[in-house]
Order: sequence, then structure tokens, then C-alpha cells
Amino acid sequence: MLFQNGKLSVRILEKEDAHLLAKWLCDPGVLEFYEGRDNPFDLDRVEREFYNPDEDGVLCIVEFDGVPAGYIQFYHVTVEDRMRFGYEDPSEVIYGMDQFIGETELWNKGVGTILVQGMVKYLKDMRRADRVVMDPQTWNLRALRCYEKCGFKKVMLLPKNELHEGEYRDCWLVEYKC
Repeated sequence: MLFQNGKLSVRILEKEDAHLLAKWLCDPGVLEFYEGRDNPFDLDRVEREFYNPDEDGVLCIVEFDGVPAGYIQFYHVTVEDRMRFGYEDPSEVIYGMDQFIGETELWNKGVGTILVQGMVKYLKDMRRADRVVMDPQTWNLRALRCYEKCGFKKVMLLPKNELHEGEYRDCWLVEYKC
């Protein structure tokens, strides 16, 4: 287990978790906010995209009350993205993260806030992060409220940053300074 925050825990993704990701990533409710409803994942695609040894990042399962509830990943921000975002100091430790709550009955219950707060604390304390960044789409107001509640600030608009449901969407670069 990477960390625990009350009833929530985060552990490294295991091969046996592939069916959970396939279940969550074919749910239109989840896909509306993560990957797009026109972009569902079957088990083969999950195995190709989440179990790639060349992938740079740490992929994790989120559990709430001991039951799998979602997914989170964190990774070092690439040199290319650091330059694009205006982070010029190469000594700064900057992590990016992405997450979703896959069990939609847990939405709007504070689970996302507990997750983001816990991961930021983990990255700050255990990985010595100086900053943590994310790039939610500008229309995803629930996610933006969660991140702002956790101390993230909007720092840059990223026009047409992410292809989502057939359209390039604007995103906010949000940042937490550790």
C-alpha cells in the first residue's frame, strides 16, 4: 500500500485489477469525464495501455472501505511539458497526476477530495515533490472544485489541449505548490 487516508487507501496496480479498469472504462458516466464516451476500453485495450513496461509513471488502484473504487496515476512531468508550462528550474521535482472514481455511487461524497489530498501529501512527503500539477478540462467543474478545495490553483489555460469525444478541449493547468 502506498498510503492510507482514513477509509481510503491507494495501492500499486496489479495484473488482477485489469477487469476493474475495463469495467470502469466502459461506463458512460466515467467516460464522460475520463477518455470520452466514444472511447471505451475492453480488457485487451486495458492490458495494452495500463500494463506497458515502458510506461513512465506509477499506476494505482484506489480503495474505499476496502473495496476497489477508482484509479490514480502519478509521474514526473516531462522536460517538454515543463518548458510548455513555464517551469524553468530543472532542480524542481514536479509530478503530474490523473485520477477517476470508477464507482459512480461514490461521486459527490468527498472521496475524490480525500484521494487528491492523500496523494498530494504522499508526493510531498515521500517523493519530495515541489509541485504537483494536473490538466482538467475547463468544463469539468466538479473536478476543478475538488482540486481547488485541495489547494490547487489555476495557473495557465491550455487551449485545445486534449482530444475528448471528437473535439479538442481546453484544459486548465492547475498546480499545488508543496
